[in-house]
Amino acid sequence: MAEARIIYNPGKLVMNMFYRKMNQESRKELAERKYDAVGLFQTTVAGVLYYADRVAKTSNVYPQHIITLAFFGETAAVETAMKMVIQEEKERKNRLI
Repeated sequence: MAEARIIYNPGKLVMNMFYRKMNQESRKELAERKYDAVGLFQTTVAGVLYYADRVAKTSNVYPQHIITLAFFGETAAVETAMKMVIQEEKERKNRLI
């Protein structure tokens, strides 16, 4: 089962939690981007990789795989990305029924 959440204006504490799981290249890339929201989406490993590709292609977000798929960007971009993955996940489940 998939779960989705958006953290608006993430605090320093939670961002430090993300940074601890990121490699140096990802931390540098994120430091150079403007973001005020983090989308979190938990699903299968295949789903995480698939949706990471999709959100990077459809929204101006930076996907990062930690335990869940996290994508960082401005609020509107994160909301757009989240809507896309939730809609596709619903469609995928309907095809399986």
